[in-house]
Amino acid sequence: MVRKKRLPIGIEDFEEIRTEDFYYVDKTGLITELLQNWGKVNLFTRPRRFGKSLNMSMLKRFFEYGCDRRLFEGLVIAEEQELCDRYMGSFPVVSITLKGAEARDYEGARAMLASIVGKAALRHSFLLESDKLSNGEKELFSRLITVGKGEEPGFVMPEDVIKDSLLTLTQLLGKHYNQKVVLLIDEYDVPLDKAQQFGYYEEMLSLVRNMLGQALKSNESLQFAVLTGCLRIAKESIFTGLNNFKVMSVTSIRYDEYFGFTEKEVAGLLNYYDLEDKYGQIKEWYDGYRFGKTDVYCPWDVINCIDLFCSEPEASPRAFWINSSGNHIIRRFLQMATPRTRREVECLLAGKSVKKRVNQELTYRELYENIDNLWSVLFTTGYLTSKEAVGEDVYSLVIPNLEIRTIFVEQVMEWFQEEARKDTPMLDEFCQAFAKGDGGNVERLFTAYLKKTISIRDTSVRKAKKENFYHSILLGLLSHRGDWDVDSNIEAGDGYSDIQVEIEEGSIGLVIEVKYANEGNLEAGCRRALEQIEEAGYEKRLKEDGMTIIIKYGIACWKKECMVRVVRGEPC
Repeated sequence: MVRKKRLPIGIEDFEEIRTEDFYYVDKTGLITELLQNWGKVNLFTRPRRFGKSLNMSMLKRFFEYGCDRRLFEGLVIAEEQELCDRYMGSFPVVSITLKGAEARDYEGARAMLASIVGKAALRHSFLLESDKLSNGEKELFSRLITVGKGEEPGFVMPEDVIKDSLLTLTQLLGKHYNQKVVLLIDEYDVPLDKAQQFGYYEEMLSLVRNMLGQALKSNESLQFAVLTGCLRIAKESIFTGLNNFKVMSVTSIRYDEYFGFTEKEVAGLLNYYDLEDKYGQIKEWYDGYRFGKTDVYCPWDVINCIDLFCSEPEASPRAFWINSSGNHIIRRFLQMATPRTRREVECLLAGKSVKKRVNQELTYRELYENIDNLWSVLFTTGYLTSKEAVGEDVYSLVIPNLEIRTIFVEQVMEWFQEEARKDTPMLDEFCQAFAKGDGGNVERLFTAYLKKTISIRDTSVRKAKKENFYHSILLGLLSHRGDWDVDSNIEAGDGYSDIQVEIEEGSIGLVIEVKYANEGNLEAGCRRALEQIEEAGYEKRLKEDGMTIIIKYGIACWKKECMVRVVRGEPC
């Protein structure tokens, strides 16, 4: 049996993938297009986990002095002999990633930035011995690498040194080699994102504006620069005054196939790992994004799911994106949502689209100013995608796939529980109505809760999944009583009961069956629920546990309506 290449889960180093026998989806066509169309500064904005860091590593390996040409053998770029002869291994390269430049305060974040630049400079420590540099220039370089070397733990790099750091490093390299420098900055906007979250935005904006601005504007040592990030943030004036500045966003046609996996690339992966029968599941869960005119899959998810299928062929796809980063943007969006916005979210969760104007030039300080801005953020960060353009900067937005829908559903449910917990008296009244067998109050209050939440319904899913929404809402509300023993989908009698509750005080047992009412026939739904409780003997378990009063609830739901019917048993 031929051993398959390993899957590069979490590996963002192009050289490691190519030399350690990992599967590589060829994106080197990006190099060709970049060389034929570059601007002085090129910014690619894409959601997280779409291959930005790996592409930056690929660019570094291609352009940097000492390039190992074997890394590119058999790849698309190798077919461009003239470009390879002229540009491969022909430049000094400064490459940094700012994804780790985060902290809860400005001092900590500034120290992280200093460390990142210091370590990047340390790669070029030979400059200390360069006969092309003056003693003063070597002293300047020495200040840069102090943090990177870690020899002075208490040393704090002066802010003016940080602001000049990238300009200084490119100028010194340019002078040493007598050759202009390629500058690569991955996840350039992470420091601003974190600064906005933790309240030191203005200080970080000033630092980043100076550090990037000086390196990118009128820098005669710069051949060209490539930056990646989630947002453009052009209004922050970081990029003001740049000549031939190019932004390639998720709506740009150029370069659209180089971030994310195309249909053909996913089919090739599945064929290689003998998983062609999993195509439908992969497509349903991870396809649906549209960059420019190309439909793409999220690479992180595809690779992780194929790895899962290789080890567990009968496994089901999972929402791998959930664990790769926080989803606070959706939560903030829900907290700010108006009644109209909640109806629009219901449309999205039902598989429909909403038309929205998208602003791709928001600043981080503007993100949470209003709900319209958050629609744009959800689009640029990958939680929504464009089905089609319907006007100037107006797009028909949809949830791209089942994975992102799962994330939305989880965030909606958590948001609803948070909102419900804010009204303790109402929750207490609701729970007490259940304990008393007061079906009228249970119906009234549950209906009120349903009207407050965002319905998670999809006309394409099975009835059982529609019931799960109401089941989950009810379960969360009843869990308010920490002194009650609340179980869900528990084995009881001859089947599995939706919800069972044991209330020690009074030895009261509750059996709750939830039904989705087809075509709104709530009465029939309640009847079916109570019949199921009787036929399956769900109360048997409660009696075995010593509950002497059994109250049976048949609850039927349809849209934001519900009906409750109660059967109260005699004391055992």
